[in-house]
Amino acid sequence: MPDPAVPPTPPVPLASLLAREDLALRQIAGPSDPGIVIHWVHTSEMADPYPYLLGGELLLTAGVHVPEGADPGGYFDDYVARIVAAGGAAVGFGVAPVFDTVPPALVTACEAQGLPLLEVPPRTTFSGVARAVWQLMAQARLAELRRVTEAQQRLAAAASRPDPVPSVLRQLAQRVSGWAVLYGPDGAEIASGGRPAGTDLAAALAELADVVRPSGPGAPTSATDSKAGTHLAAYALGAGQGFALGVAAPQRDPGDHTIASVAAVLLTLLTGEHQSGTGAARSSALVRLLLGAPPAGVAPLLGPGRWLVLHARPDAQSPDAVAASALGAALGSPLVDLAQDVVRVLVPADREPAAQPGWTLGVSAAVAPDEWPAADTQAARALARARATRTSLVRHGDRAGLADLVPPEEAEAHARLLLAPVTATPALAETLRTWLSLHGSWDRTAVALSVHRNTVRQRIARCAALLGTDLDDPDVRMELWFALRQR
Repeated sequence: MPDPAVPPTPPVPLASLLAREDLALRQIAGPSDPGIVIHWVHTSEMADPYPYLLGGELLLTAGVHVPEGADPGGYFDDYVARIVAAGGAAVGFGVAPVFDTVPPALVTACEAQGLPLLEVPPRTTFSGVARAVWQLMAQARLAELRRVTEAQQRLAAAASRPDPVPSVLRQLAQRVSGWAVLYGPDGAEIASGGRPAGTDLAAALAELADVVRPSGPGAPTSATDSKAGTHLAAYALGAGQGFALGVAAPQRDPGDHTIASVAAVLLTLLTGEHQSGTGAARSSALVRLLLGAPPAGVAPLLGPGRWLVLHARPDAQSPDAVAASALGAALGSPLVDLAQDVVRVLVPADREPAAQPGWTLGVSAAVAPDEWPAADTQAARALARARATRTSLVRHGDRAGLADLVPPEEAEAHARLLLAPVTATPALAETLRTWLSLHGSWDRTAVALSVHRNTVRQRIARCAALLGTDLDDPDVRMELWFALRQR
């Protein structure tokens, strides 16, 4: 039997549907297992509904498809067998207008093949059954969201306790009614919460944690398994130091993965570099910056080498603190700044940033600490270009080019003179830069700057007038681009 292509809503227990007094549904055949669930409703009068089922449906029919003169036993045996083969969850047979009662042969076939059969009375419409299922799904979804939200709040509160790691593990174990354990880089159990699992389950969970422990491209970040009726899950902690979270629970409820993922993010922060001597050094660097020390003076506390500035925006909603922390953990840096709609991350240049699912990233060139402000501007422009071109990650170009053939002082003086008419209005200069970088595309420039395309046209026309030049001339564009790169 194929697994149903599960929709992004919780399934509805068949028992909950039968409990609806307004529907007056009655189960007359098949198992009454409380674990039977419905993922969706489908109405069909096809003699063979198999090609149209995805699995997990309550199939509603009034028997219009039953041919006259057919052998009821043989016909319904084949009909039910095809529904079972497609993974259908149950059948609802509407009494009237074709049949006055549910055909006994259908009852026999469903009972023999273990398919729940519901009698739908004449006063209950199929659309009413479907509406009831969607209502139950909406209620279940709301309950799940409330459960996840409450779990997030309790986990965050646990992380602020004096013993944060054991507190988070205990809270996680309580939320999933199971056992949660933190494994160290060597596979040893560091801390746990909840009722300990048996020896065999503990060994199976430790083996699953070994699957996610390797870091690097292509390594899985989570893994699941089951043993002796217990659901097992393991999550790699994003600090890249080999820590892993293991969870064993008697059942896998909707929302459990989200709750465990939140715990993994919190444990990543609690076990990351900021808990080590390096973290103390970074705290010291932050204090010195706040007290007025120059970046170059505090950079040695953060570690040797050059740095990348990364700007990121989520593809869906605005970023929050948890999402920003998770992004920093995935990139291997706790130096994260959550702005209004952009997350900024400072990453050592030896940690090559990769595209992150659900995020659009702009990355600066590798720079020394005294060039951090310029790199911040580079990352912002790279992010704007990434959004305009719908690319998951764009890097600022740091290759040597023609600009290196001109002495910097002469290049800057030429740029100041050439761009003087537009630099007094920063919006014009930035629009011209973005428009040129996107090959004169009005739509992409509008997306990158978050303005209307007509605004872009007006600004570019204003630039052309102030500069007294033809912006359709490729030589003019090249010279302006050269000048803009010197700013």
